[in-house]
Amino acid sequence: MTNAYDDSSPESSLTADATLARTAEAPVGDRARLPRPEAPAPRPLPDTSTRVLVMGIVNRTRDSFFDEGRTWALETAVAAGLEAAAAGADIIDVGGVKFAPGAPLPAAEEIDRVVPVLRALRRELPVHVLLSVDTFHASVAAASIEVGADLINDTTGLSDPDMASTVARTGASLVITHSLAHPRQEYPRPRYEDVVEEVRDFLAARLERALEAGVPRGRIVLDPGPDLNKNTLQTLELLRDWSEYTSLGLPVLAALSRKDVIGESLGLAKEERLEGSLAAAAWAMRQGARVLRVHDVAATVRMVRMLEVLSGWREPAGPLIHNM
Repeated sequence: MTNAYDDSSPESSLTADATLARTAEAPVGDRARLPRPEAPAPRPLPDTSTRVLVMGIVNRTRDSFFDEGRTWALETAVAAGLEAAAAGADIIDVGGVKFAPGAPLPAAEEIDRVVPVLRALRRELPVHVLLSVDTFHASVAAASIEVGADLINDTTGLSDPDMASTVARTGASLVITHSLAHPRQEYPRPRYEDVVEEVRDFLAARLERALEAGVPRGRIVLDPGPDLNKNTLQTLELLRDWSEYTSLGLPVLAALSRKDVIGESLGLAKEERLEGSLAAAAWAMRQGARVLRVHDVAATVRMVRMLEVLSGWREPAGPLIHNM
């Protein structure tokens, strides 16, 4: 069976062969002027003043925390992105390397994992559904934006010194996340004098770095990083004072889905953490979170839309027949 998303498919090979033939026939001086497909321009984030965006997770890894490799195959990863969009996701976040400690993955291999998924999704998704890539490598970010990524979700707080300038140059948006460890490295027994204040100061400093690199303020999202180099008690402190991060005046992302803070708070395995995840997301949303990164898109979308109706941001879907 031919894989519709495989660059080695017969159709792709024919296209590539034709392109090579045209290039070979062109005079050497003209080859630089041959038309190239234009990279799709990154699309801006929607206004989140009266709405909450749901970001669906698609991991193209064999060792991801929750799906444990179920979306490793290219066709399966693309199908998962399309399914999340059909369930109401506003953003699809594609990742090729998990945050947790482990052996480093070469950037070239990470590119090989995420770029085919992003290319296929940009072609097939409705135009209003944005694409994000979860990466801490500037080179992966650049390659992803080239094929249609709109947002770079950097869970390492700009650990790559070229990340902010890369995002600025390409016109994409950027998620800046609080974490302390070097990428893929252990950070045992994290200690904070005041975790809420220290996370806020970190985000404010990284925000300034991104602005100085030329990333427009309107294209930046902040993420306090629940559970990232934080234990459960520290993450609970973040959640109780979540408004400290929204006070920085930018959209704040809450990545709480199925995390250990939920499991350890309720004594539940990751397979049983849906209700706790929804409660934590609703808590963060009521304190100003405007992007929710989740595994369970359909349930989260329903929760978000109900809270938007309660907030007066959305009209009831109806029909309004009760006691009418």
